[in-house]
Amino acid sequence: MKLSIIIPCYNMELYLPECVDSLLAQNLDSSQYEVIIVNDESKDRTLEIARKYESNYSNVKVIDKKNAGVGAARNSGYDLAQGEYIYFLDPDDYLAQDTLPVLLSKMDQLQLDILSFRTKSVYEKKYPVSENPIDNNHVQIKVTDGITYIANKKYQNEIWWYLIRRDFIKSTGIRFIEGKWMEDAILTAELFCEAKRMAHIDLDVHRYRILPTSAMRNKSREHYNKVIYDNANAAHVYHSLMERLPKDHEYADLCLKRLKTRQQSFVFFLLVRLMKSDISVAEIPKMLDGFEKIDAYPLKRFLGEDYHGFSYSFLVFIFNRKALINPFIKIFRSLYNLKK
Repeated sequence: MKLSIIIPCYNMELYLPECVDSLLAQNLDSSQYEVIIVNDESKDRTLEIARKYESNYSNVKVIDKKNAGVGAARNSGYDLAQGEYIYFLDPDDYLAQDTLPVLLSKMDQLQLDILSFRTKSVYEKKYPVSENPIDNNHVQIKVTDGITYIANKKYQNEIWWYLIRRDFIKSTGIRFIEGKWMEDAILTAELFCEAKRMAHIDLDVHRYRILPTSAMRNKSREHYNKVIYDNANAAHVYHSLMERLPKDHEYADLCLKRLKTRQQSFVFFLLVRLMKSDISVAEIPKMLDGFEKIDAYPLKRFLGEDYHGFSYSFLVFIFNRKALINPFIKIFRSLYNLKK
């Protein structure tokens, strides 16, 4: 079997059919791939819909499990997967027609550990067909190791940007963290630093649906505060990752620079979220002390090629001055609450 596609689901009855239908429209024989739908104790008709696909298609499998979050759901699907390659897709997204055969061909041809591609954000309009179809016989793709890839490309955190060889990820022992957000940002960086053969193809494969109800837009107090603390955890995990980088690699310094920028982005967006949270400003100094110990604060390496512009520069100016942070956040919260 060539490919295992893992779809973690929680209350996705409105979008799961389009997601799965896009996988069934890939011009692949059913024996070549499997679709593993992991139901994370949904409260709507997600499981019912998934079971219907399972009964109608021999290559669709369903795992029904207790709710434990997207990381645990993805790990459950990964443990069941049998494909030579593995792909993690969110249930509210979908793929352009006939793009998976191109990706699989390139993975085979170039013997890749990881292949990245393009995505397209969608609101209401449908984009079922790739806007830049590729002549698979003539497209030129540069292969590098993962450290070189990080050094030279502003990579994306989300796992659905990448097709991964299953034996590779298995050999690393790397899995999604469970019970925390930012699991994509941690796993992708960890995998890249282990990859020996990695490449990017200029093909718009993935469709990212913009939803006001998505997890990262969830404004409930409990969830919002959890994301803040999980950003802090990601910053600390990145410190360990950077400590393990081979110092003699040709692109070690450039890779480290980008990983440091990404690490400090976790701190930056944590502070941005703190502005709208109800976490006491008295907790901020303790957080910042922890970040100072791992050189994630002050934000000396955040601004640059990846993050730039007036709003970033202004907030970094405030955030890098401890005496300004608490009064600034208090004023912001007062004005923000008046608008509610």
